[in-house]
Amino acid sequence: MSAAASISLSAKMSRRWRDPAAWATTVDIFVILIALSLPWSTSLVGIFAVALLVTLAPFLDVKAFLRSLKRPICVVPIALVALAAVGTLWSDAPWGARLYAVGPTAKLLVLPALFYHFERSTRGLQVFIAFLISCTVLLAMSWIVAFDPALSLKSGATYGVPVKNYIDQSQSFALCALTLAYPIVMLLRTKRILLAVLLIAVSLSFVVNMAFVVVSRTALVTMPVLLAVFALLHLRWRSIVIILCATAILAGLAWETSPQLRRIGGTFSRDYHLYEEQNVPTSLGLRLEFWQKSLRFFAEAPIFGHGSGSTRGLFEQAAIDHTGAAGEVIDNPHNQTLNVAIQWGIIGIVVLYAMWWLHLLLFRGEGLIPWIGLMVVAQNIFTSLFNSHIFDFHEGWMYVIGVGVAGGTLLGASSREAALEPGNSVKP
Repeated sequence: MSAAASISLSAKMSRRWRDPAAWATTVDIFVILIALSLPWSTSLVGIFAVALLVTLAPFLDVKAFLRSLKRPICVVPIALVALAAVGTLWSDAPWGARLYAVGPTAKLLVLPALFYHFERSTRGLQVFIAFLISCTVLLAMSWIVAFDPALSLKSGATYGVPVKNYIDQSQSFALCALTLAYPIVMLLRTKRILLAVLLIAVSLSFVVNMAFVVVSRTALVTMPVLLAVFALLHLRWRSIVIILCATAILAGLAWETSPQLRRIGGTFSRDYHLYEEQNVPTSLGLRLEFWQKSLRFFAEAPIFGHGSGSTRGLFEQAAIDHTGAAGEVIDNPHNQTLNVAIQWGIIGIVVLYAMWWLHLLLFRGEGLIPWIGLMVVAQNIFTSLFNSHIFDFHEGWMYVIGVGVAGGTLLGASSREAALEPGNSVKP
């Protein structure tokens, strides 16, 4: 390479380095990479999340960002993290446990950054497409591993689960299957049949995999609720009746032909009776045991809770001189509300519910992006009845990416519409 060419390349690189648009594109790329890696890896998500924040910083408009932090949709997640940090002061748990309990809330601090960035970016939809593509590839791998477990990407993998676990996989598949319902209906209404049929095939593929390969009971319980939300919001009553009848027929066929569904359905009754009659620590029995004890812990410190990281110590004390389900010790009561209530009392519950409510209100409008955001929040709320999905890694990041990207995209669209109204000046 000649000296002149080398200088020219160096000058181009220098201009790119100082170009805010290039940095903004890099942020978009890292968010897309998070969406692509989320169904597969935890470490990659952490790496890309740090890279996202680092690349966002150089050309950050500090004043605009600080103004955006005053929005209630930003205040509440920050408040929940702050409450977790302050809650370490009145906890009786060892300091290691207190600080460890703050960690699962920290991902919520990425939400304001995503709101800010995607208010200015136009690549929000690409993030969701990347997540759908990644989940579709995982779906193919799930079928492959179901037929040949030796091809799994992890040792000791369970049937049809190539990476992570069946709960995380089911949550991703359920979200994709249900979220595709909106674009399918819109495409059918505009007579774009070929693309609609393609998306129907993809959506049904997720459902068939959950019916015949593996599904979590949480997804099995919450999917009908989310489907009902879609029907009530976007279908006419005649269509709702038709959909209900078709769903009932398909569910009946799936039940009769899928040993997997019958086995999971039968575990509800079996687990309850084993727990109630023999104190056996079944999955359902343990949840009932954890919830009963959690309510008692909450009643002991209803306002401020027992402090961050206190949950395991409370369960250890309650398990003394007990066996079976009553003797189990855990640091997660498998219910988001109770998890928060034990540690931070009514104050924590108010902050958590305010966050869910404000984020739901953010997605009131019509369109694909509001529908995606609504499904992400609604799924998190309903599945958090049986798990602590804000604090869990996979489901928590699904919430952060889904709400942050969809919310920022909507805020940007609203800002651009307001700028184009008569009497408002449009900045170049």
